[in-house]
Amino acid sequence: MAARTDVFTSPDYFNVDELFTDEQKLIRETVRNYVKKEISPIIEDYAQKAEFPEQIIKQMGDLGCYGPTVPTEYGGGGLDHVSYGLMMQELERGDSGVRSTASVQGSLVMYPIYAYGSEEQRKKYLPKLASGEWLGCFGLTEPDHGSNPAGMLTNIKEDGDHVILNGSKMWISNAPFSQVAVVWARNENNEIIGVIVEKGMEGFSTPTTHGKWSLRASATGELVFDNVKVPKENIFPNVKGLKGPLGCLTKARYGIAWGTVGAAMDCYDTALRYSKERVQFGRPIGGFQLQQKKLAEMLTEITKAQLMNWRLGVLMDEGKATPQQVSMAKRNGCEIAANICRDARQMLGGMGITGEYPVMRHMMNLESVITYEGTHDIHLLITGMDVTGLDAFK
Repeated sequence: MAARTDVFTSPDYFNVDELFTDEQKLIRETVRNYVKKEISPIIEDYAQKAEFPEQIIKQMGDLGCYGPTVPTEYGGGGLDHVSYGLMMQELERGDSGVRSTASVQGSLVMYPIYAYGSEEQRKKYLPKLASGEWLGCFGLTEPDHGSNPAGMLTNIKEDGDHVILNGSKMWISNAPFSQVAVVWARNENNEIIGVIVEKGMEGFSTPTTHGKWSLRASATGELVFDNVKVPKENIFPNVKGLKGPLGCLTKARYGIAWGTVGAAMDCYDTALRYSKERVQFGRPIGGFQLQQKKLAEMLTEITKAQLMNWRLGVLMDEGKATPQQVSMAKRNGCEIAANICRDARQMLGGMGITGEYPVMRHMMNLESVITYEGTHDIHLLITGMDVTGLDAFK
């Protein structure tokens, strides 16, 4: 397939740019230019072949896309959350799988090592993860326990100065290419604890998940632990219970809220451009009422989401954002992006299903994004419980 020229122009109907600092805008432009140069020309080909573009691991490390909010002393960017959000928006504008690679590395691997790990763990792992020398993954979801992680069966037993890890995890982004896995398991006291498992430990394997119609340019796999002997110094000393993995997911969901808007912006921009060029019944289709209705609604939802994400980023930086607010933003971003992609696909007609345009790829990717890190319905119930005080999960 011929490389696609990326002519994306970002929609900003309410001058949201005026809310960003010069540094934040510079960071966004840097990532946007990277996506235009390195991702857009190749991504359709990789998605069609269902291959992961391994070269992006180091490229995104060099760009500073891994752990941008982690302090610089550990190799992170030491940046604010709005900058982190803008990075994720631009990466997912390129492809949800590319953003997933960065999200997992920064929010689900580096963040827990920084927040819950020992100083030795931070110094050993964070710089290599930040640079992209190492790739990491996050093991929470199991074959029989997705929305209910409290039911996990993966377990750890004491064995002198080691522990023995048994169990399996499923739907793990980055798994087949990772050197490090942050894994959540039950100890003999039935407490959920986190442990860092390294590639090459005997009994640890990462089989690749094949046959996906979604996130085809992202590497997905399983984590299988068959009596894996892990040194006790690899256990997180500073957290026990589900609040450990859920704290990571709050960080990652925040990035998804921004990322999905990037996918929506790409589809809107594609549909807008197409509507001015495609002639039917003697004039551009953008001149017909129903097409204008679609475009106007797309832009309205993108604008609302941009403002919500900016406000959430400010609250994150002030330490005031709640996990429930992050849930709402993640769910909203996924919903509006999926709807916008679907409408854009209709506007493009038959061309919308081809790899000549990014719309169908975004559409398929978002079917995963709407499910992972808390499904659409689960996030609704999180908001519902927050406003009523009543738990609908049990």
